[in-house]
Amino acid sequence: MKGRLEGKVALVTGATSGIGKAAAELMSKEGARVGLLGHSKEHLHAAAKGIRGDCVLLEADVASPEQMKKAADKLAGEFGTIDLVFANAGINGVWAPLDELEPEEWDRTLDTNLKGTYLAVKYALPYLKERGGAVVITSSVNGTRVFSNTGATAYSCSKAAQVAFAKMVALELAKHRIRVNVVCPGAIKTEIEESTEKRDLDRVIEPVEYPAGEIPLTNGKPGTAEEVAELVVFLCSDAASHITGTEMWIDGGQSLLVG
Repeated sequence: MKGRLEGKVALVTGATSGIGKAAAELMSKEGARVGLLGHSKEHLHAAAKGIRGDCVLLEADVASPEQMKKAADKLAGEFGTIDLVFANAGINGVWAPLDELEPEEWDRTLDTNLKGTYLAVKYALPYLKERGGAVVITSSVNGTRVFSNTGATAYSCSKAAQVAFAKMVALELAKHRIRVNVVCPGAIKTEIEESTEKRDLDRVIEPVEYPAGEIPLTNGKPGTAEEVAELVVFLCSDAASHITGTEMWIDGGQSLLVG
């Protein structure tokens, strides 16, 4: 049976772990040829083992214009074009009271999450315009519905800005038949927490307890990267052909409770 993304070429940033890895694997299963973008050659080779079809390994820093342009051109050079962009790369960065959050920590989070999204779309755009396509951006419940994670200011601001970016460019690119949408995951089983630095949050956090857990749909159990990947593939597919400029929350009702 024909896959939902048959014949498409997809650029996936942050493709070596978590949601990006799961999405790249599902895109490949659904017939897409995939450009796996990450900053570690070793991790890229490991991620490629889960890809069923053709793929290209793209080693790049998402915050580097030169590296991102080179990566997009390499992918298009290999497979002829780019039809889909999953701008997924992101970090939690440093969570700390505002008076302790250093400017360079703020910059690193915004550079990775927001500038990285902009660069991924910008350098894929000449190819997307050739025959239309789809862009999906990974935002978060933080900055869109949830504002109670005190100390996550830089992260939440980057995630809110991604939604504004998507809505602006969705309108701008509609005439080129390019759709732009956002997924906003809640608690998902990934490795991103391992790279989060939290400092002195007890000084600013508002104490709230949820004895039955924060995720009503699953009694507190977090979602999976594979569940988010299904939403991403749907938004990239023809089944979502009339959806653009829209954010979709995938959080089991977490943000309705915690927000």
